[in-house]
Amino acid sequence: MLKIAVVILNWNGESLLEKFLPSVTEFSKEANVYVADNASTDGSVAFLQKKYPEIGVIQNLSNGGYAKGYNDALPHIDADIYCLLNSDVEVTKDWLIPIIKEFEDRPLASIVQPKILDYKNKTHFEYAGAAGGFIDKFGYPFCRGRIFNELETDNGQYNDVKEIFWATGACLFIKKKVFQELNGFDEDYFAHQEEIDLCWRAKNKGHKVYYVGASEVYHLGGSTLNSMNPKKTFLNFRNSLYSLVKNLPAGKVFPLVLLRLVLDGLAGLNFLFQGRFKHFWAIWQAHFSFYKNFLTMYNKREKAYITGDYYLIKSIVWAYYINHVKIFNNLVKD
Repeated sequence: MLKIAVVILNWNGESLLEKFLPSVTEFSKEANVYVADNASTDGSVAFLQKKYPEIGVIQNLSNGGYAKGYNDALPHIDADIYCLLNSDVEVTKDWLIPIIKEFEDRPLASIVQPKILDYKNKTHFEYAGAAGGFIDKFGYPFCRGRIFNELETDNGQYNDVKEIFWATGACLFIKKKVFQELNGFDEDYFAHQEEIDLCWRAKNKGHKVYYVGASEVYHLGGSTLNSMNPKKTFLNFRNSLYSLVKNLPAGKVFPLVLLRLVLDGLAGLNFLFQGRFKHFWAIWQAHFSFYKNFLTMYNKREKAYITGDYYLIKSIVWAYYINHVKIFNNLVKD
């Protein structure tokens, strides 16, 4: 029997813990539940100690964001499989059983995610992960069930098991030995898209990432940074460039990164025309930060075993804005 640890990262999220922990404790009998606290200054730890004494609490010394928070906490937890679960996720009855079965039945399965539905609109997929993640040739992420901000209704079209490119950090299962092999998350990301980098590095080492549609959870989303926050724009654009530099196959780094920078510039102009000046500036700040840290990221490159089609389609931007494709299953792979 695999030993499962559900680990919830928390920073000043007492209200979220109060709202979402009941489903986790009720429906996670197959696992041990932990909260990794990122040096909260609210009453989170006291709340846990009083209301949930059965939950293990790991108190990190600082708020190092998502990446460092889990890197600091997970070495203190004994498990075969870690489930990294956002504090704003409601889980469902028997949600762990299909995930456990996947790890048992597929020895190469190293990272797995469930179906991610919207807590506020439970008939629809949720932005962060939906039914499994992919990237295009230029590193732009999208999901089955979500292209940019277009969210599909869940009609059972993704009730399958599917190999994917990346699993969402909102609810990510990973083998302990794989997390250790990868040296955890890259802490230079701080937050956002560090799971894409983690999955890409795992795939470069021959590991497999899967989506399991029989397991469902509901994600509130935006509880740390919502989509209207320029800080999120900054982190998403910068960190996506980081992942390209670190993980692209040899010979493709410089030409594709240059093209990506041009596309980012066009995205910035789009923000400018919309009057979203802070987001326009966030993209340029992301580029300045990327230039500053380029050599650091480049020196983190390891041998990439993926030499060809790491991407699903050449350009999700072209598919969405020019060909007006809004549904994943209508994408024409090229």
